Amino acid sequence: MKKYFLLLLLPAVFIFSCKSRNDKPESAATAGNGSHPDWIMQGNIYEVNTRQYTPEGTFNAFAAHLDRLKEMGVQTVWFMPINPISKKDRKGTLGSYYAVADYTGINPEYGTLDDWKALVKKIHEKEMKVIIDWVPNHTGADHPWLKTHPDFFVKDSTGQAATMFDWTDTRVLDFKNNVMQDSMIAAMKYWITETGIDGYRVDVAWNVPGEFWKKCIPQLKAVNKDLFFLAEGDKAYLMTSGFDAYYPWEMFHMMVKIAAGNRPAFGLDSIKAKYDTTYPKEAIPMYFTSNHDENSWNKSDYATFPGVSHAPFAVFTQTMSTTVPLVYSGQEEPLLRPLPFFEKDSLVFSKLERAKFYTTLQKLRTANPALAADAAFRKVKAGDEKAVYAYVREKAGKKILVILNLSKTEQAIQIADKTLHGKPYNVFMGTTEPLGDTEWKMQPWGYVIYEYKD
Repeated sequence: MKKYFLLLLLPAVFIFSCKSRNDKPESAATAGNGSHPDWIMQGNIYEVNTRQYTPEGTFNAFAAHLDRLKEMGVQTVWFMPINPISKKDRKGTLGSYYAVADYTGINPEYGTLDDWKALVKKIHEKEMKVIIDWVPNHTGADHPWLKTHPDFFVKDSTGQAATMFDWTDTRVLDFKNNVMQDSMIAAMKYWITETGIDGYRVDVAWNVPGEFWKKCIPQLKAVNKDLFFLAEGDKAYLMTSGFDAYYPWEMFHMMVKIAAGNRPAFGLDSIKAKYDTTYPKEAIPMYFTSNHDENSWNKSDYATFPGVSHAPFAVFTQTMSTTVPLVYSGQEEPLLRPLPFFEKDSLVFSKLERAKFYTTLQKLRTANPALAADAAFRKVKAGDEKAVYAYVREKAGKKILVILNLSKTEQAIQIADKTLHGKPYNVFMGTTEPLGDTEWKMQPWGYVIYEYKD
């Protein structure tokens, strides 16, 4: 959920005591997540905006796209909130997906519970995984708990259930209330036991205390040990509280600055170094060039990574160290407009101009362990480091070389590292090529992936 400006509606008591973004994390032994599900390590995530995905905006209509997405190499499907939306203080005609009216209900606009169960079953039959968006920080403004359990909510200066920022269609939950915590965990268990989902993307995870996650996630994993948890947030405490992956906002913002020509390519190194020292080594960043917030509010990716500049950054998100990459609904088309957050505006899939591009990347990741989240990473000198970013990924005897021109000018490329010389396979060209210390040119915003085969 996007954070806007802060309205002074919330008392000081709401500010939870959490680690700062720059605090040193706990050791891996106390991280609360000794290992990730095996299925995510070479996986990827595709975010589905059910409302906008089809003219019908239903689960059944979305199901018609599953074969296409499977062919594109999609491995994990993340659905934005599937719950009913509150009507009180609703924004726009349809309201925000993140103003939840019932934690165990289905948004009737999308279909029925049986429709949802059937969709999950179809996804699993295609050997894909399903995660759903969960909104624990706040409810919608007419959630039943406001009447049945008013003590579940933080109060403002007037004694009413508080809101935060400009999210006036929501009310903030009080995580000091243990009964509320147990009720939240029970609701999360429901979707696992009743519909068989494979995990959660947690909205505003950064504003829910770590002690709750240390209590919640083990209970959910006792039901299914292979669940995956993605935190919308980048606070270090999230990664020592049981989450598998986090939102790497600083890396995304650095990519946007480089695409605009405001920072050099090696600016990526400073963010990676910060992540390497801030989080446990097992922590997984979910790199992206767009998501529902960035598209709706900041015109990503068509404005933040305009034109052909999108491609090398998309390659980066799919191949970089430790990542589980994200693709948002319509990026394969591509989507060249912001989808409204509170109104209907259906996607159209007709050109699919990037589908082959994403298919190549995602199937390579699935097939080659050198792109697994835990594969080794090392930088490579390949040209002017202000413009050229190159690196090697390795695991289980497999090796991938990625070279990116993150600039609007042609760049000279030369590989001095003799361990990379030979005749590697150019993944996008589909041919083997001689690679030595001879200099060659790469076009503006160019990219190449070399796969070293046995």
